[in-house]
Amino acid sequence: MNIKEWKEARIKNEEIGKFITGGKYFINPEEINGHLAAEKIPSRDRVREILQKSLSVETLTMEETACLLNVEDREILEEMKETAAEVKKKVYDNRIVTFAPLYMGNYCVNDCKYCGFRCSNRGVVRKVLSLEEVAKETEVLAGKIGHKRLITVYGEHPANDIDYIIDTIKTVYKVKVKTKYGCGQIRRINVNAPPFAMDDLVKLHEAGIGTYQVFQETYHPSTYSSVHPAGTLKGNYPWRLYVMHRAMEAGIDDVGMGVLFGLYDWKFEVMGLVAHDRELEQCFGIGAHTVSFPRIDPAIETPYSDNPPFRVSDEDFKKLITVIRLAIPHTGMIITARETAAIRNESLSLGITQTDASTRIGIGAYTREKDSDTADKQQFILGDMRSLDQVIREFADRGYITSFCTAGYRCSRTGKCIMELLRSGQEGKFCKLNAVLTFREWLNDFASEQTRAIAEPLINKEISEIREQQPGVYPSFMEYYKRIEKGERDLYF
Repeated sequence: MNIKEWKEARIKNEEIGKFITGGKYFINPEEINGHLAAEKIPSRDRVREILQKSLSVETLTMEETACLLNVEDREILEEMKETAAEVKKKVYDNRIVTFAPLYMGNYCVNDCKYCGFRCSNRGVVRKVLSLEEVAKETEVLAGKIGHKRLITVYGEHPANDIDYIIDTIKTVYKVKVKTKYGCGQIRRINVNAPPFAMDDLVKLHEAGIGTYQVFQETYHPSTYSSVHPAGTLKGNYPWRLYVMHRAMEAGIDDVGMGVLFGLYDWKFEVMGLVAHDRELEQCFGIGAHTVSFPRIDPAIETPYSDNPPFRVSDEDFKKLITVIRLAIPHTGMIITARETAAIRNESLSLGITQTDASTRIGIGAYTREKDSDTADKQQFILGDMRSLDQVIREFADRGYITSFCTAGYRCSRTGKCIMELLRSGQEGKFCKLNAVLTFREWLNDFASEQTRAIAEPLINKEISEIREQQPGVYPSFMEYYKRIEKGERDLYF
């Protein structure tokens, strides 16, 4: 099958129509703009009522979200940030999950104006990793750095279609590397990939993935059309908009949404994310497992990305993170190495739950000693190149424990189950136990002496809290903890 035939077979319109009610998409620009206009000058009492709802871990309405987005009162903004921190603590405790992206290839049939991988960009050296190269990249990530989670990233092209994706997933899961005391391996693979049809989504689910991540990029229809040329696969707005519906119907109950901030007005985009989450809750009883909010970064020979039309300031960026945490209190929130270390550190207290570290986005970059992120092989320019060890050390110094736990996904605490546990605060109890156990693993196998010295007081504090808060499970927990200290791995509750 040539590329033209492959493209013609990709989109199956019959898989979109059944989710569209009354011929209208769940994103309605007039309604969104109407909500933003109606809530233009929010009162303090109104905002504080909404914050109490967030603390109850209830998804906010579109009107309530618009109210928070329009807050300019500095005192109330501080209350919003403090409440966002409380919500995060209530749902996720003081844990931060770390991962690494693994870019499998940079071939793509799409021609997005803002992307370094667009098909018309002649400045990019194209490559797709072989399975042998995938294994070698994984050996570095799991055996030298110590990652337990990856997000594998794929362009939309026959060279990295569904069969290749499944083969790479199997390859990553097979890699095991002997470490100082135990064995390094990837225990959870999330996937950032194009929108698929139902039959391919079923295959993806059966391959044992974690979260299936597809960003809408922009929810604003006319902007979407202007940056995704007509006639390209990505130019089909509804095909992408309804991919999470198809994924959940295919059995993938953990989905990740996101917007590329800078393409259109940031307030509109946050409203789009909340509308999307509410739509999934209404249709499937499950909201987004994660929400991401990357800002456009420069890319080689991509002028659009150098000067995006709706550039988001650092202050507005922190505000939108705060509002997302309050509006979708159950969701995991991901900030990536697109941002600088300073911005990432400042954003932690606003509700962040996941971040990457030791990040390289060049194709095959983890196994190259030099030129690991040359611009001609990567999608954009990174803002934060800190190592995992350094990031964890800084987290620990600020009182955050790094969790490498993947137990919930292997104990069927996913989908509706995980959402119910998160809303009730019960998931945090499991996660605290497993966070400490996996942190102990990582400290023994990978941490520098400097990082271990800072982390030990924190892990002792966490153990004391477990003894006080969960006395019934504490003896079993300590048995596992001692076994891990002796070299056993992957023990979990």
